[in-house]
Amino acid sequence: MRGLKDKIAIVTGGGQGIGRALSLRLAEEGCKVAIFDLNPKAVEDTAKLAGDAVVKSYTVDIGDYAAVGAAVARVEAELGPIWLLVNNAGWDKPTPFLKTDQALWDKIIRINLYGPLNTHHAVCPRMVANGGGRIVNIASDAARVGTSDEAVYSACKAGVISFTKSLARELARKNVLLNTVCPGPTNTPMMASVLGEGEHAVKWKDAMVRGIPLRRMGEPEDYAGMVAFLGSSDAAFITGQTFSISGGMNMI
Repeated sequence: MRGLKDKIAIVTGGGQGIGRALSLRLAEEGCKVAIFDLNPKAVEDTAKLAGDAVVKSYTVDIGDYAAVGAAVARVEAELGPIWLLVNNAGWDKPTPFLKTDQALWDKIIRINLYGPLNTHHAVCPRMVANGGGRIVNIASDAARVGTSDEAVYSACKAGVISFTKSLARELARKNVLLNTVCPGPTNTPMMASVLGEGEHAVKWKDAMVRGIPLRRMGEPEDYAGMVAFLGSSDAAFITGQTFSISGGMNMI
């Protein structure tokens, strides 16, 4: 991709799963990657996979506004002006809504909605001051069509889509472009923890695959090219858009 070499990129939740694939692709494109994650060992493993590329670990709880601000300041002090922010970190515990409680809502909202709000609030003023930047928010197709047992998570991700569009309008003239990528069902550690093991897990996975025209689950690497593209100068006329990458599962 054009224009990514030596650019500074922050990836939240970059220690494993989709975030690891995104971090490695951006490093391959020449970015210096700062990973915000609560698992420094996972980030260390990601950095090893990146070889000689610059991949640095920052232990950050994205739900903590002050911690996010401090980490963003450290990134600019240690690596340079931030060009790309990828909000990938997320979490859910699929449960029928009527069986959930406020404590679970609060945790889901803190990570999936407050987390991106915190990072935008810390990073966007710096991008404006630096003359521009790119933000890619990883939402979910659950935000677009709804998903059983993920009502609060879906609401958060739908909020991220609307927030992205609104801020894209506000910051377009500042050359800060924002877009959203919505993955479908993906083979990640989080998905494995949701599915569990045994015959029930196999049946659930098979049912999901039958609903995907390409007849397979997504892999973390399936999203990396789009994220790199949206962060590059090749996407300089794209903002406020939502891209579904789900093997054709939801064609709307």
